[in-house]
Parts: sequence; structure tokens; C-alpha cells
Amino acid sequence: MAALTFARAVASGFGVGFFPLASGTVASLVAVVIGAGLLFLSPFAVPVAVLLAAFGGVWAVAAARGGDDPGWVVIDEFAGQWIAMLSLARPTLQGLAAAFVLFRFLDIVKPGPVAWADRQQGPAAVMADDLIAGAISAGILWAVQRRWPGALD
Repeated sequence: MAALTFARAVASGFGVGFFPLASGTVASLVAVVIGAGLLFLSPFAVPVAVLLAAFGGVWAVAAARGGDDPGWVVIDEFAGQWIAMLSLARPTLQGLAAAFVLFRFLDIVKPGPVAWADRQQGPAAVMADDLIAGAISAGILWAVQRRWPGALD
């Protein structure tokens, strides 16, 4: 295993990516917990975290020479999960669970544009499929809340 540089630390979600089983799912769970705290802090905290994770992730994957998309790179799951949470006004158990399940489903199944992004090459592509899955998740959650107010409360 290569030395743990700052870039590898960021790309691995500060070590979460080295979890031996289902590191992407574990990373999403950790991201939900962190994201819930960020939602409590400020309505701007999650968007700032998304930007930092997305741009920092592209840099970290490039600097760590992570390959196409190694399993230990999970900063993309953090960013995608936080994007999915952008449609939540506040952290509720139902909303957080829905954001987690929906994001993981789209990240695993990879429908349409998520699959297209997954086939691309390079550090930005490593991030892209999760960012798109997160955006689709956020859109679905927003639509659910518009149609059925209080459904995720």
C-alpha cells in the first residue's frame, strides 16, 4: 500500500475508504452523519461542503494517482451524498434515510447519465457519477416534498 499522503487522506475520506467491506456505503453513512450536523449549523454549510469535496476530490484523486476509480477513493460518495441532502430543509430521520437510500440506489444501479459519467476517464470523471447521482436524488427528494409536504419530516 502506498504511503498515506494528504491527497490520499482526502481521496479516501480521511481513511473511511480503507474500510474492508462496502467502503462506498460506509462513506455515504459517514457523510449523512456529518451532513446532518452541517444542516444543523447553517443552511450554507452543506453547499460549502459539497464544493470543497467536489473540487478537493478532483485534486486529491489526481494528486494521489488513484487510477480509474479505486474502491478506496470515497470522497466522491461524500460529495454525492451531500448533494442529495441539499433538498432537505432540516435533518430528520426520514429525510436523511431517504437521501441515503436514494443516493446509494442511484450510485449502485447507475441509470442513464450516471452510467455515462461512470464510463469517462480521469479525476473529474471519478467524481462525476456520484455528483450526478446526488443531483438526481436531490431532485427526486425535492419533488416528493413539493407533492407531499411533510413527507420527509
